[in-house]
Amino acid sequence: MKISSLGYSFRQGIKNIRRNLLFSLASIGTIVACLFVFGLFYCVLVNFRGAIHKIESSISISVFFDEGLSDEGINLIGEQIKTRKEVNTCDFVSAEDAWKEFSEQTYDDPEAARAAFGDDNPLAHSASYKITLNDAGKQADFIQFLESIEGVRKVSSSTYTADSISAINAFVGYASFGIILILLLVSVFLINNTITIGITVRREEIKIMKLIGATNSFIRAPFIIEGVMIGIIGSIIPLVLLYYLYDLVINYIAGRFSILNSLFEFASPWDMFKLLIPITLLIGIGIGFFGSLITTKKHLKI
Repeated sequence: MKISSLGYSFRQGIKNIRRNLLFSLASIGTIVACLFVFGLFYCVLVNFRGAIHKIESSISISVFFDEGLSDEGINLIGEQIKTRKEVNTCDFVSAEDAWKEFSEQTYDDPEAARAAFGDDNPLAHSASYKITLNDAGKQADFIQFLESIEGVRKVSSSTYTADSISAINAFVGYASFGIILILLLVSVFLINNTITIGITVRREEIKIMKLIGATNSFIRAPFIIEGVMIGIIGSIIPLVLLYYLYDLVINYIAGRFSILNSLFEFASPWDMFKLLIPITLLIGIGIGFFGSLITTKKHLKI
């Protein structure tokens, strides 16, 4: 397309927005609402997954060995465990460390309790590997792998907690996808109506343009530009709102509820928006482009 034709298409696209201002504003408002909700869910999901990852790292699996197993056999088990991709950490806990940790968690005076037992360690056969995974949903398969290793006497884990975390994670993901999909469809529908009205208003002009030899792309271009401009405007507004709202919320929570900082750490605005900005712009432009493209093909009959 020539520069002069491109300039004409832009001017006509702006005129179409002004001519159908009410429907254009409705389309922009719907895209703003859609992408604002999308951005909210994105911010929640990023921080939620960060919190889930922290919880997952605290859910440990303990692997105990057969009595009398040699140090070489214990090291071999550790090497097999560390080769698995789902393993986040794998730390060896000696019988002495296990007894010290148990006494500190159980007795008011752990040093006196250890002194009372002397050299008689009640957890003498409790050496283990303490393992955390990077995905709690893989715990069941990983436990089966551990139980199949020769020299492993017992595997202790919190399967219920891991299953609950996986279920919550999946539910949030599906719910977010469903809500965003509905809003996207509504946005495309409103853009469809806006472009349809623009075509109806200019129907006689379009007929004349076709009679004097205007190409299909030349006729279609202003409407597509109109849809893209609506999509861009509808993308920028929620991004600005979300940035200031997110910064305000995390600063407020950090100041008023400092205890939450020990539970999980909020993603910084930069980490959050370095992906959210291009994703939101692509979605907004995509809604405007495909919405107007589908409409022009349907109503212009060209």
